[in-house]
Amino acid sequence: MPGPSQRRRLPLRIVVPSRNDPLLRRFTEPLGGPLGKRTAPGIVEPGFFTVERVLILLTTVAALLSVLVKTPCRVAGWTMPDDFYMACYSDWPVLFEARGLAEGVFPFVTPGSAFEYPVLMGLLAGVTALLVPGNGASPERALAYFDINATLVAVVWIVTVVATARMSHRRPWDAAMVALAPGVVLAGTINWDLWPAMVLALAMLCFARGQLAAAGALIGLGTALKVYPVLLLGAILLLAIRTGRSRPLLVTAGAAGATWLLVNVPFMVSGFASWSYFLGYTRDRDAGYSSLWYAYNVTAERGGLPQLGPGAVNALSLLLFLGACLAIALLVLSAPRRPRLASIVFLIVVAFVLTNKVYSPQFVVWLVPLAALAHPRWRDFLIWQFFEVLHWWAIWMYLGRITGGGEQQHNIDTPYYVLAVLGHIAATAYLTVKVARGMLEPDHDVVRRLDTDDPQGGPFAGMPDRFVLHRNTRQDRVQTARAVQAERQDKK
Repeated sequence: MPGPSQRRRLPLRIVVPSRNDPLLRRFTEPLGGPLGKRTAPGIVEPGFFTVERVLILLTTVAALLSVLVKTPCRVAGWTMPDDFYMACYSDWPVLFEARGLAEGVFPFVTPGSAFEYPVLMGLLAGVTALLVPGNGASPERALAYFDINATLVAVVWIVTVVATARMSHRRPWDAAMVALAPGVVLAGTINWDLWPAMVLALAMLCFARGQLAAAGALIGLGTALKVYPVLLLGAILLLAIRTGRSRPLLVTAGAAGATWLLVNVPFMVSGFASWSYFLGYTRDRDAGYSSLWYAYNVTAERGGLPQLGPGAVNALSLLLFLGACLAIALLVLSAPRRPRLASIVFLIVVAFVLTNKVYSPQFVVWLVPLAALAHPRWRDFLIWQFFEVLHWWAIWMYLGRITGGGEQQHNIDTPYYVLAVLGHIAATAYLTVKVARGMLEPDHDVVRRLDTDDPQGGPFAGMPDRFVLHRNTRQDRVQTARAVQAERQDKK
C-alpha cells in the first residue's frame, strides 16, 4: 500500500459562486438554482470551458464594451467639451497631441521633454506613439493611438484577471469581479492605470508563491509606472513585524529598490529636469478634481470661506495618510488573527486614494483587483461600483460645464457634483469597513471560512504570531492552529 508521500494529490474543490455568494445564489433561481451539492468543481474535468478560459472570455467582452463606450469620440474626435458631455474622454489622444508625441517627442528621451508621469509610463507612451502610422498631429493618428493603447490594455486586463484568479486558491471565480467591474469598463481606457494594476497583481502572485525577488522586481517596475504599487511593501512590513520574519521584507524591498533605481537612474543622470518634472508637477498642482480637497475648496468658495492652496493640501494630505497608516498598523497588530495580505494592501491603497490631493476617475482601477481579493462579496462590490459609476458620470458633466459652458440640460451644478464625490468616498469607506470587520472578526472573512489561512501570504502563510498587541483568546488560538494545520496540508 503506497505511503502518504506516494499518494497522488487530488485537485482542490473550488468555491462555486452560485452556492457561496448570497446575491448570486438568488440570481441563479431562474436558471435552475445554484450548483448542486454533489458536484465536484475543480476535480471533474470541465472540458474546454475551464475557469481561466471563461474569465478570459468575460474580460474580452468587457474590453470590447469599454471601447464601445468611447464610440462617440472615436467617430467625432476628442474635442472639448463634447468629449465630456458624451462621457468618452480619454487622456491618450489628448496627450498624444498636447505632449508632442504626434510630432515625435519621446518622453524622458527627447531633450527638454516634460511628462507628468513616472519614467516607465512615459516610455510606454512614447513606444506606443512609435506604432502609430504616419506623421504629425491629426484626428486619424489620434484615433490610431487610442486604438493601439486600448488593444494593449485589453491584454493587460486579461493578465490582471488571470493573475488574480491564480492567487485566489480555491476561489478563482472571484476574479470575475475584475473581469466585469463596471468601473474598469468605464475607466479602463482613460489612461494607462491598468498597467500598474497588472504589475501589482503579478507581484502579489509571485509573493504568494514565495518568489520574493521576482515580487520585489515587479514592485519596482510598478512604482516606475505609478507610485502606488510600492504600498505593497507597507503590508509586507506589518506582516513581518507580526510574524517576526524579516527575510521576506528584506529580500522583496531590496529587489524593489534595486529595480526602481535601475530604471530611473539612467534618466536622472541624462536629464534630471525631465525626470523630476513629475515630482514638481505633483507638488505644485492645486487639489485635483474629485478629491476630498477639491470638494472642500469648491464648497468653501461658494460659502465665502478660505480655500486650501497646494502647500496646505500637501501637508494635510500627508498627515491624513500617515494617520490612516498608523490606524491600519494598529488594526493589523491587534487583530485576533493575522490579517491577510490582500486585505492590508487594500486598506493602505484606499487610505492613499482617499487622502491624496488628486482623484481621477480611473483610480478605481487600482482598487478593483484588491477588493476582489480582500472582500469577495458581490453585493458589497456592486454597491461600491454603483457609486463609482455615478461619480464617473458626474465628473464629465461637471467638467463639461466649467470648460465649455454647454447647454444647460447637459450640465450638473456644483452641489450635485460634490454629492457625487462624497458618495464615491462613502461607498469606498463602506467597503473598507467590511474589510476591517473581517480582520477584527475572522468569522466574517469569507476566504477563511474554508480553513484557508492566507492565499496571498506566501512566506507568512501559516506562521505563528511573534508580536501582537492583543492577547488571543483560547478560541482564537484554536482557529489559528486549525488554519496553520490546513495550510501545511495544502503545501504537502
